[in-house]
Amino acid sequence: MKTNNQLCFLSLLLILTFSCKEKLEKKVSVSNKVHTFYYNWYGSPDYDGKYSHWNHDILPHWSDTTWNNAGSFKGGDDIGANYYPALGNYSSNDPKIIDEHFKLMQQAGIGVCVMSWWGKGGFEDKSIPKYLESASTHGIQLAFHIEPFYKSAEALKAQLHYIHKQYGKHPALYKADNKPLYYVYDSYKLEASEWAKLLKPNGEISIRNTALDATFIGLWVHENEGEFFTTGGFDGFYTYFASEGFVYGSTPKNWKTLADFAQKNKLLFIPSVGPGYIDTRIRPWNAANTKSRENGAYYERMFKSAAETNPAYISITSFNEWHEGTQIEPAISKTIKNYSYEDYGKNIDSLFYINKTRELIDKYVH
Repeated sequence: MKTNNQLCFLSLLLILTFSCKEKLEKKVSVSNKVHTFYYNWYGSPDYDGKYSHWNHDILPHWSDTTWNNAGSFKGGDDIGANYYPALGNYSSNDPKIIDEHFKLMQQAGIGVCVMSWWGKGGFEDKSIPKYLESASTHGIQLAFHIEPFYKSAEALKAQLHYIHKQYGKHPALYKADNKPLYYVYDSYKLEASEWAKLLKPNGEISIRNTALDATFIGLWVHENEGEFFTTGGFDGFYTYFASEGFVYGSTPKNWKTLADFAQKNKLLFIPSVGPGYIDTRIRPWNAANTKSRENGAYYERMFKSAAETNPAYISITSFNEWHEGTQIEPAISKTIKNYSYEDYGKNIDSLFYINKTRELIDKYVH
């Protein structure tokens, strides 16, 4: 027979066991309502034989031809970004890096990694199998962020065939209502009538009610673009940009209007939030769009504004878009000749935005 002291000890042990289990589950749980844009375009000499993207070109002005920005960064200590990654000039094809990134996403509570994708056989395609397997290990799923490499609806349909054949059956491919979800960056580069061929049920090359059917999310940039999405046959739209005020779509005060339009037209509205914005190393003429991180306050305001529209999903710009300074991936302080990289703030550690994301998901996503 157990004594009272023994019973008390066993009761306490059970409480501690369940408490630890609850904390562990909370720590590793992820939300499929939260997606993050991810860039798998980085290359390193050690792994890929040369740098890719760390040695980014300095870009010309969008319209002002008086800017002379000829040049590029060398990579190594001198990269095309205002922040410097804690993992250094990594390769997006390195399994160790892929695994570390998914660990960080899991820690942040992010359930869906939206991979930048530039088509069959490209640099960003060759490691997708590695990403799918690592994602499975960490309870995360992948979606595709289709970049504007195609010139017609017919060309895109051929690429969709490839995705379906190569990756469509993998359990880590994210599906909404049993269909893949595709974000379509710069969707405005095709006319709505061209999109309708592919996305309308009666379109000339429609993928609706076929094996290629999916949820297509176009990019809303300027005001009064609603007709483009309804006429083109899209299932919804997102805003992508992390610089508030840069365009109509990236301005949170406009999100209620966008959400109301989406609801009225039975579309998904996916607002995009970010921790800040700075791209003046690759666009030295673009300082007007810099947005201070404000030690996490900017990120929280955007996240709160997004949550207030009661969206099906919130997207984060970005996990690792280093060129535009929107990353939540850990960064470190670093000074080189003639330049000091930004950091996340005095007495703020490199994991701040990973942990901040977890905090915001717990607070605003239900």
